[in-house]
Amino acid sequence: MEEEKVTLCVDGVEKAYPKGTPYYEIAKEHQNGYQDDIVLVSVDNHLRELHKRVKKSGQITFVTTADRAGRKTYRRSVTLMMQKALSRLLGREQSMARVLYSVGQAYYCELVNYGAPDAELLSRLKEEMLRMAGQDIPIIKSTVGTDEAVELFRDYGMPEKECLFRYRRSSKVNLYSLDGYSDYFYGYMAMHTGYLKYFDLCLFQDGFLLMFPGEDTRKTAPFAPAVKYVETLRYSREWGRTMGIGTVGALNNAIASGRTKEIIQVQEALMDQRIAQAAAEIAASAKHKFVMVAGPSSSGKTTFASRLSVQLMAMGLRPRQLSLDNYYLNRDVCPKNADGEFDFECLESMDVEGFNRDMLALLNGETVDLPTFNFKTGRQEFHGNTLRLGEGDLLVVEGIHGLNERLTYSLPKESKFKIFISALTQINIDEHNYMPTTDARLIRRIVRDARTRDTTAQETIAMWPSVRRGEERHIFPYQDGADIMFNSAFIYELAVLKLYAEPLLFGVERTSFEYREAKRLLKFLDYFLPVPGDAIPGGSILREFIGGSVY
Repeated sequence: MEEEKVTLCVDGVEKAYPKGTPYYEIAKEHQNGYQDDIVLVSVDNHLRELHKRVKKSGQITFVTTADRAGRKTYRRSVTLMMQKALSRLLGREQSMARVLYSVGQAYYCELVNYGAPDAELLSRLKEEMLRMAGQDIPIIKSTVGTDEAVELFRDYGMPEKECLFRYRRSSKVNLYSLDGYSDYFYGYMAMHTGYLKYFDLCLFQDGFLLMFPGEDTRKTAPFAPAVKYVETLRYSREWGRTMGIGTVGALNNAIASGRTKEIIQVQEALMDQRIAQAAAEIAASAKHKFVMVAGPSSSGKTTFASRLSVQLMAMGLRPRQLSLDNYYLNRDVCPKNADGEFDFECLESMDVEGFNRDMLALLNGETVDLPTFNFKTGRQEFHGNTLRLGEGDLLVVEGIHGLNERLTYSLPKESKFKIFISALTQINIDEHNYMPTTDARLIRRIVRDARTRDTTAQETIAMWPSVRRGEERHIFPYQDGADIMFNSAFIYELAVLKLYAEPLLFGVERTSFEYREAKRLLKFLDYFLPVPGDAIPGGSILREFIGGSVY
């Protein structure tokens, strides 16, 4: 009987393959054409792991460790290998490492029921992981019933995973096994340990860092600690644990037991307290005339600036608000990126000279006619919006370049108070699956842009990589230069955003490139029990996204 064949279009070239051919064989055939290691395949725009087999004709592209999905796959797989290595070294009862958060190109981990590791243990762990990476040990995927998974994780001493799956709607759960060690991970995995050669370990605080490659996918990226960022993450995590809500499962328990209103009230009170503390620091010096507020997309900068202004007024000061968006250069002289599109993220798109001229004049007590940028015409306009800063007056300036000294080069250092704001998630999915802060911000933006800009979820997802590149270049490098760092995330916010985001994500075309990301976010939101937005106060930062803000 003649072997049945199917036609695949691989990177634009058609070729016939026997039906049932594993994708890893096709990947090996094309690896030389890629600079980075292939770890997944996209089949008609649907991600597949390499052990899967060809079923029908179609179009495929390969996903490497340089791609976002491939990079996440690599990191999940190395994390599984680390857990297996710890189990071999110490025994499963005391060997589990809790993955707490991402910092730079690394995961910060702490050992459970063990205490702080030492250099000798870390050296043994790295040696064991390298041994496994040299053996091509298969990572095996299996599907079990949800009830079976709950029992399995109870036996494994993983209460957070056990709790997570109590609220699972699906009747099935995908598990991954490595040499007899089984675990659950949120997303796809590499085919075997031979892909996992590039990592490092180093002691850090009470735990250690599991370090990964950056832009060079075959070399571990150096770690440069952002001290204030790490401390803000640590404080936020500890506060979540104090509330008894360190994971999604614990949040679902709280929602199911009727604690939602209490949690919202307590966290809003904490936000008020921390904004008041920031206002007190600003008011402590009469030299502070410019409060520079900066942060990545969907951090809640606008509402934060308004709430901060209210607190400053309560202290007898007279804050005025200014958006840096009004200092964009006229469109005809705005720089463009490599794709020929206007680059609104770079500092060179700003009227830096005009901004410094106006701010110096204000600092000297002069009256200034402030510009308004017309986004329809692409030009600065002047409508008699004059301002003069007297005694007790200060300017709250909000914009992505607020922390960059090149923007405010002419202003005395003592006249500026810098605030970095970002939504740093306070809970994790479970013991081994941390929650990326970028996912929460993307969901915030999808909800807000659909409401305020009539932008579809597909359009927002399409522009997100460009937004993220701009943040990495123009915002995050300056975060540790802030006087204070403010976390605008809420423990419960994804349970609220779920109700707004899911209909938008279901509207993404299944044939589009953005569908893969929409599908991933829908799976992510499925972990959360929903919370109606009715109980969210009108002054909450979250109202900036779901609507109904008093500001």
